[in-house]
Amino acid sequence: MSEKKPAEPSPESIARSDRKRLAAEEGARALADVERRAIEVRTNMARLREAREAKEAADDALRAASPAPSPKTRSRKPRA
Repeated sequence: MSEKKPAEPSPESIARSDRKRLAAEEGARALADVERRAIEVRTNMARLREAREAKEAADDALRAASPAPSPKTRSRKPRA
């Protein structure tokens, strides 16, 4: 009634296990690639943030060092 499994796997089961193994390897590579790109993006964002903050600090220092602009008086047109 009950058959024992054959000692040798069938070609179909070998192919199926190979596909599963390849899919798992490709998945692991894809996840590693996504993580690597995410790290690169965060690094670039940090670099850009530092550059922006340095520029803003320089602009603020320049603005504080320069005298305040004097308000212009409005000139009136002579009536005709």
